[in-house]
Amino acid sequence: MGVDERLDEPIAYCQARPMGSVDRRGRCLTSGRTFIQRTLANHMIEIDNDGRVRTITLMRPEAKNAMNTAMWDATADALLEADQDPGVAVVVLTGTGDAFSAGQDLLEMGEMAMGKTIPAKHGFAGLTQVLIDFEKPLVLAVNGIGLGFGATILGVADLVFMATSARLKCPFTALGVAPELASSVTFPTLIGRQNATWALMSSEWLSAEECMAMGLVYKLCEPEDLIKTTMTHAHTLASKPISSLKACKRTIVEPLRESMHAARLRENDAFAVLMGSPANIEAMTAFAEKRVPNFDGID
Repeated sequence: MGVDERLDEPIAYCQARPMGSVDRRGRCLTSGRTFIQRTLANHMIEIDNDGRVRTITLMRPEAKNAMNTAMWDATADALLEADQDPGVAVVVLTGTGDAFSAGQDLLEMGEMAMGKTIPAKHGFAGLTQVLIDFEKPLVLAVNGIGLGFGATILGVADLVFMATSARLKCPFTALGVAPELASSVTFPTLIGRQNATWALMSSEWLSAEECMAMGLVYKLCEPEDLIKTTMTHAHTLASKPISSLKACKRTIVEPLRESMHAARLRENDAFAVLMGSPANIEAMTAFAEKRVPNFDGID
């Protein structure tokens, strides 16, 4: 069965229950509302509705929520649906397990580097466009490690809450590739050129405290308080008129939107050139062999 067919399958389950309890991931639920939970048939993401706040949870904990083609497609579809739903005012994105997202699935990336074509409805490029054009407030609850996409998505989010135990890394140079998700524009804008240069070029971990000091994060939370704090702020926003929320976001983001789209196209071109290059092949081979890549003598 192809990816698109899988995404078009019916929802695995949909249920409603009174609020005021704790969900199966230990989250405190606000009383007085109905909680709707849906798990997509491909089990890659979960969608929860709590009043006018929709939470999209990445559900691939066995792979640290690494993003493969099915997840790029499912996440893009979920965001497009939320953007068009008149009952959704705010979207929260988080991960399950001990990771926010480990970024691109390196096994799939290795297959693509070797020339394999993987059919996609949206793919990474499509999701990037959806994120940049998303009209409603997008709030992140960074619950654990974020690599690649799991780090660069902070640049297109409207509010970011991060667990004190979480860490981020942009491993592009370690993989022999280029930045992504318009981070070559969003990071310098948010955190300054030198911080952005270190984040995007060093392939080093950034602690939660460093992310906060740089300006990538709005608020740090103890891990057990992350979801509760995020949802409290999300509900504050969601209590406002959707038309006003969208207008506010448009006035904030619109001056940057054209440059973000131009950046993502430049990045995609650079990524395509570097994918399958000697440096990228060495990085993928080293990953498969569980060793440190050796770029000596590789241009």
